Amino acid sequence: MSPDIDPVGLLHGMLAIPSPSGAETTLAWFLRDQMHAAGLSARVDDVGNLVLRTGTGEGPTVLLLGHLDTVRDEIAGPVPVRRQHGVLHGRGAVDAKSPLAAMLCAAAARRAFPGTLLVVGAVGEETEESPGAWHLTRTLAAPQVVVIGEPSGWSGITLGYKGQLMVEYEVTCPSAHSAHPGAKAAHLAGEFWQAVAERFPAVDPGEGLFHHTTATLLRASGTITHARLRVDLRTAPGTDPDGLLAWLTERAHPGKVRATSSVPAVVGRRSTPLARAFAAAVREHGGTPTFKVKTGTSDMNVVAGSWPVPMVAYGPGDSSLDHAPNEQVSEREYLRGIQVLGSALDALPGLLDTGGGR
Repeated sequence: MSPDIDPVGLLHGMLAIPSPSGAETTLAWFLRDQMHAAGLSARVDDVGNLVLRTGTGEGPTVLLLGHLDTVRDEIAGPVPVRRQHGVLHGRGAVDAKSPLAAMLCAAAARRAFPGTLLVVGAVGEETEESPGAWHLTRTLAAPQVVVIGEPSGWSGITLGYKGQLMVEYEVTCPSAHSAHPGAKAAHLAGEFWQAVAERFPAVDPGEGLFHHTTATLLRASGTITHARLRVDLRTAPGTDPDGLLAWLTERAHPGKVRATSSVPAVVGRRSTPLARAFAAAVREHGGTPTFKVKTGTSDMNVVAGSWPVPMVAYGPGDSSLDHAPNEQVSEREYLRGIQVLGSALDALPGLLDTGGGR
């Protein structure tokens, strides 16, 4: 760890600054100032991402991509910030300020890294648009490897995420008496949702949710003349989003379907140099590495389409506490996460030189 940065103090300071999606500016500048105070090069880019750069510049580029924003209080409720009995409480303690803080601390302690370490705290990860990650794909050259800052538990390594297709359904019908036998908008919307629910029925978690596409009705409103639905489809690996949208469009007639966002599923392999580096680092610090896949999405889904390089997601914290009213992380878990990240970074240059990038 960097002697210039107090890891627990840094995370506590981050938790004390509310940063719901769209309001990350104060946190970004706080972190920039903290990094400058430690003698590191950091800036806030055109869309509000925090960008830290360190290392010698001669060797591989490793991108550590976390995010600044948290879910909004009106969605998940507030979490009072406090430090008590070795535990840090606050919105973002798990998702995902502790992973980002761990990345900053691990990178700050490796100014002589034989290559380039880029740590980015992206804006808007909790939104459909993910503007921070998309901006990186347009402005950065592809790194050799990417580590996404999301909670996996200090001994866990996440290899992939399901995809997502978010759609809006809308239908309009002529005004008519409720007793008239003609089509009613609310009824047509109900039939559309029924078709989707039958195509993608609920799956028992024991059957492996990651390999099944699931559908959730998020919002519904309707009258005789007008109806709208919002549907969230979490797509399994191998799903063709264009084909799925075509199927939805066909079932929607005479209504219309519009995709508001779409990212494919992404899943990596345990055999990449990156995954091997993290597994060895977990063992070095007394843990048993556990490889995971997740049914949600992250910025890995965004950047993987532009950068076909090895990726994992890693970070301290129990992901079952994401967006929870008791979101918290123990200092021990957090500090171990920094140690594992540091050991993985130390091993990477040699593994990439001898094992290739894939």
